[in-house]
Amino acid sequence: MSVVLHLTTFNKIIYVEKEILSVKMVSQHQSKDSGSKKNGGKELGMVTPQEKSSKKMKSSKKMKSSKKMKFASSSAETEPTSTTTISDDSKSGRGMSTMSRVVKRKLQKLRPIVEYNKRGKGIGQAHSEMQSYIGVLARSRVPLVDMKWAQIPKDIKEQIWEAVDIAFVVGQGGKNSVLASAAKKWKDFKSTLTRHYILPYTNDRERLSQPPETYKFIEKPQWDAFVASRLSKDFESVHSQHAHIREKLEYNHRLSRKGYAGLEDQLEETMPGVEIDRSTLWKRARQDKHGNIPDPKVAEKAKLIDELQKQVSEGKVSVSGSNDVLTMALGPEHSGRVRGVGAGISPRQYFNLPKPQRMSFDDRLKDSFRVLLQEENKKMEAKARE
Repeated sequence: MSVVLHLTTFNKIIYVEKEILSVKMVSQHQSKDSGSKKNGGKELGMVTPQEKSSKKMKSSKKMKSSKKMKFASSSAETEPTSTTTISDDSKSGRGMSTMSRVVKRKLQKLRPIVEYNKRGKGIGQAHSEMQSYIGVLARSRVPLVDMKWAQIPKDIKEQIWEAVDIAFVVGQGGKNSVLASAAKKWKDFKSTLTRHYILPYTNDRERLSQPPETYKFIEKPQWDAFVASRLSKDFESVHSQHAHIREKLEYNHRLSRKGYAGLEDQLEETMPGVEIDRSTLWKRARQDKHGNIPDPKVAEKAKLIDELQKQVSEGKVSVSGSNDVLTMALGPEHSGRVRGVGAGISPRQYFNLPKPQRMSFDDRLKDSFRVLLQEENKKMEAKARE
């Protein structure tokens, strides 16, 4: 009996070591590209009492986030029964440390609780870590094939969802958002490989014969097939079309992973009591870390936004519904979209527009008959006047 238990424990350890190794291999590229500073080997949020006291003394000199990442203690057999809050005083960087931390927490059966804002968009450190983890899973578990996400087998998608659900408390309806995020990250990963590791070396077949050193988990047969698809004439036509569309984008933001939801959450902490509208978000999303806007076109629109906001505050200009400051500065919205709030937010949801009522066939028939009667009456009145 004891031998069987020891073997089971040994197998679990081997599985965890393999998972950590895989995570390190996948995340190494992110660690290099991000350029973020390391935390001196300390786990993010895992602070000692001495460190907590010293950080409290420094908080008066430098403003820090007061938010804490909540954890749910759970097991495979039971639902979460208790919560733990861990201070979020240190700054997280993308890459290997973040992902290995997720694996370690899985061993401890601690799941961070993902928080959402009033529009249902994920915010906070737990959401950022979850997005990084989804990216690792999408790159390492989904085959590198030239097909759409809808064609990927359902069992692979289910594996991704189960892995995220074990590591984080996502919330009700979170599966769809997790898989949608995985789809986008998988697509972005293929785009990264194409732009950085294939197209620059179209004349260097030897360079394209092996997968990039950074992504050693890519199997050679998959890499060869993917390279062949990216060098085909069909892909060249599609790539040129997308490049042409990309050139039309005038006002590029600088939000990176944070997104509009994360920016709004940050501004609400630093600007308490101030209403954060989408024109403010749009402008802040295009500033660099020093508060400057390098793009002259964007700077011109930002100046116009400032002027309109001033006129609104003075009562010289009135706003209503979708006809707000950002619409005045940039022009009418595209159908079904809302600028300055991020993807997935509909105009009806953001502007609190009433839900359009569906008209029955009988009602449409009555309306059309009423129009015909009005036209006939006009004709009869015209003849009577004659």
